[in-house]
Amino acid sequence: MTATIQPPADPEQPFTVRDLEGMPDDGRRYELIAGSLVVSPAPGRPHQKIGYRLYGVLEAACPEEFDVLGAPFAVHVPDDDRNELQPDIVVGRYDDFTAKDLPVAPVLAVEVLSPSSAIYDVNVKRALYGEMGVASYWVIDPEKQSMRVFELDDDGHYQLVAKVADDEPFEAVKPFAVRIVVKELLGRLAR
Repeated sequence: MTATIQPPADPEQPFTVRDLEGMPDDGRRYELIAGSLVVSPAPGRPHQKIGYRLYGVLEAACPEEFDVLGAPFAVHVPDDDRNELQPDIVVGRYDDFTAKDLPVAPVLAVEVLSPSSAIYDVNVKRALYGEMGVASYWVIDPEKQSMRVFELDDDGHYQLVAKVADDEPFEAVKPFAVRIVVKELLGRLAR
């Protein structure tokens, strides 16, 4: 099953963040991109394994000024009710979170690729995270056992600053110091 995009019935009336409040709690991920509803199926085992382990690694290293949350958790920016994303892992300033969302750009968004959402994660969501001002964006590919790290430059464009695979470590500096090894995130699922 792949992610589906449902454009609004009336282009003059795009879906908004308020429309997401009525979506069912059925294991699927509901996001808004430019007023269109994007529905992704529940993630598979490698995706979940990486997400949970990465959450643990980030949480253990996280300074008090930040907080780490896993999906589903809504991220959007003020005055934009046509876009709402749910990164697999989100890191934001502790005081910026509300009980139900992060209404400002996170300092880090992480997407773990799934066959159903890889194109959106690598292209569409990366562009939207950049527009939102997300300083660091990590993309982890379970199939290739790799991770790409993007950071916003002074002109607001993402630059690839690191690419690691298998047991090669990534020593993050932003948003805080932490060591990531993709093969360790996969555990017994690594080849």
